[in-house]
Parts: sequence; C-alpha cells; structure tokens
Amino acid sequence: MPADTAAVQAAINSLPEPVTVLGHSYGGSVITGLRGARHLVHLAAFVPDASESAAGLGGASPQLKDAITPAPDGSTSLNPDRAADALYGDCPEPLTAWAVDLLRAQAPGCGRGIPEHHSWKHDPSTYVVCAQDRAIDPVVQRRMASRCTDVREWQTGHSPFVGQPDLIVELLQELLAANPPRQPDEGVTTGR
Repeated sequence: MPADTAAVQAAINSLPEPVTVLGHSYGGSVITGLRGARHLVHLAAFVPDASESAAGLGGASPQLKDAITPAPDGSTSLNPDRAADALYGDCPEPLTAWAVDLLRAQAPGCGRGIPEHHSWKHDPSTYVVCAQDRAIDPVVQRRMASRCTDVREWQTGHSPFVGQPDLIVELLQELLAANPPRQPDEGVTTGR
C-alpha cells in the first residue's frame, strides 16, 4: 500500500492545485494516506485509522471470501464467476463481463498496509455507502463512513461506476461546484 499511495501522491503533487480524489474499496486505504487533496471521496471503501489496515477492518462478505483464490506466491485472484456476482451483481451483463475481464491478481499483502497519515482527519471527505453491496458489508461501510465529513447512501452494489456511472459524475460535479478550483487572476498586472 505505501507504493500505491506514493504513486497517487506523486500524481497529485504534479498538479498545480489540490484536487478531489476518489478511492473505491481498497483504494480508500490508498487515499487515506494522501496529503494535500481538496476533497476525498470514499466509495464503498476502507477508511483506516491509526494501526488499522483494510484487511483488519473486516467486512468482506462470504461471497467475496468465497471468490478469492490464493496462489502459492501469496498473491490472490478472484474466480470470475463468483466475482461477477459479488462485485457487479447489479450491473447489466455486457458490462459485468467487461469488468470481470479487467480483474487482475493482487500482490501478496494487498490490503494489509497501514497508512502513516490519515487525511480524512484533516481534509473534507465524503463517504458513499453502497447499501446493496455484496463485497463489503454495508454495516461495516456505515461504521467507516462515520469518520468522514459527509455521508451518502446509494441503493447500489459494490461497483456503481460500472452499472450507474451517472451517480459518480453527479457527485463529483456537486463537490466541484461546492469547492471550485481557483481561477488565475485575470487582468492583474504588477507595477514597479
């Protein structure tokens, strides 16, 4: 996880001003460790506190646990048939097949990293509970959501960006409108 957070942090640092960052599922742990974001969005995501990891927070449903296939090298993969139901159960079939085809193995220890920084304690944050989630228990999501500044609840499964992307777009547009980027001063000149 530190490498994932460092990669996202480098991207943020390369931008001229703070941005809104969305983390989904394990990605919530990644964005928890960031510094300097304008707003954090945790979408059915882990929001670890001090000494906590995504794996330690629990919440993986029996369906998701049943889909996980460990490899001898310590990496894990998801059985495509079982993953489809757990991750994309409320998505249209063609999109589900497309999304399942994108799944890749996770490196050993994925989800076990502990963030050194907890940005949700300092930066504005929104948590989106996916109430029909079959991967992360919505009860656990609601507990983690209480750590964020704002909470929304959608009647979706784990991956609304696949089945209902308009929800994501609308949320991000709302957040951007509430906190627009700074505009450069126009027509201002400096005198000597």
